[in-house]
Amino acid sequence: MKLAFRETLTGFRRAPLLSALSVTTIAFSLFAFGLFGLVAVNLRGALKQVEERVEIRAFVAEGTPVEATAALQGDVAAFPEVAHVDMVTPDSALARARRELGEFSDVFDESLLPASIEVRLKDGYRDPATVKAVAARLQTYQFIDDVRYGEEWVQKLYRVKNIATVAGIGLGLAFAAVAVIVISATIRMAVLARGREISIMRLVGATDAFVRAPFLIEGFIKGVLGGSLALVLLYLANSAIDRWFIHTTFFEPGLAWLGVIGGALIGLAGSAFSVGRQLRRV
Repeated sequence: MKLAFRETLTGFRRAPLLSALSVTTIAFSLFAFGLFGLVAVNLRGALKQVEERVEIRAFVAEGTPVEATAALQGDVAAFPEVAHVDMVTPDSALARARRELGEFSDVFDESLLPASIEVRLKDGYRDPATVKAVAARLQTYQFIDDVRYGEEWVQKLYRVKNIATVAGIGLGLAFAAVAVIVISATIRMAVLARGREISIMRLVGATDAFVRAPFLIEGFIKGVLGGSLALVLLYLANSAIDRWFIHTTFFEPGLAWLGVIGGALIGLAGSAFSVGRQLRRV
C-alpha cells in the first residue's frame, strides 16, 4: 500500500498540469450538477412554504353554543390528518379583516363575519383528495354553514409540485450522467497518458491489482479534491445570490458532504474503468 501511495504521488509530480486539469474538470462538472441541486432544494422549500398555507375554514352557524363549537374543535383536532385547529371568533375575524384589508376597514361589520374554525393539515396530508375528504367530514356537522378551502388553488399547487418533482428527477439524472461522462473521459485521458508506464509494469511481471492501485488512489484523491472545490464554489455562488438577488438556502451538511463522497466515488469508478480498458489492451 505504501508503494501504491508513492506511485500515486509520483504520478501527480510527473504530470501536474494534467492532474490539475482532471481536478478542475471534476470540480466544474460537480459544480454544474450542484447548481441544479441548489435550485431544486430552494424550489422545493418554496413550494413547501406555500403548501403549509393550505387550510380549511369551516364557518359556524350563528347562535351555535360555545360548548358545541369547543366540542367541534376537539373532534377535528383528533382527526389523523389534522395538525392543529384554531377557533376564530367574530371579533377576531373583524380585527383580522381590518388589519389585512385596511382600505376597506369601514365596510366591515361584526355581524357580517361569522365565527369559524381554521384547520391546518399535517405534512403529507395536503393533497387535493385528502383536503376534500376532511372538508366533507366537516360539512357533516349540523351547525357548520359552509366549508371553504380553495379547491382549485389546492389542485394547481399539487399539480405544480408533481411537475417540479418529475422534472427535477429527470434533469437531475441528466446532469449526473453528463458529469459522470465528462469526469470519466478526463480520468481516461490521464490513464492513457501513462499507457507506456502501464505496459512496462506488465512486462516486468506486475499484477493487475498492483497496476490498478496507484490509479485508483489517484482517482479517489482527484474526486475528493474536485468535490471539495465544487462545494466551495457552490457555497460562494449561493452566498452571492443570497446577498445580491434573492434569499436562498444552502445544502444541509450531510447532503453537502454526500457531494464530496460522490465525487470521490466517481473518480474511483472512472479510474477503475479506464485502467481496466487499458490493461485489456496490453
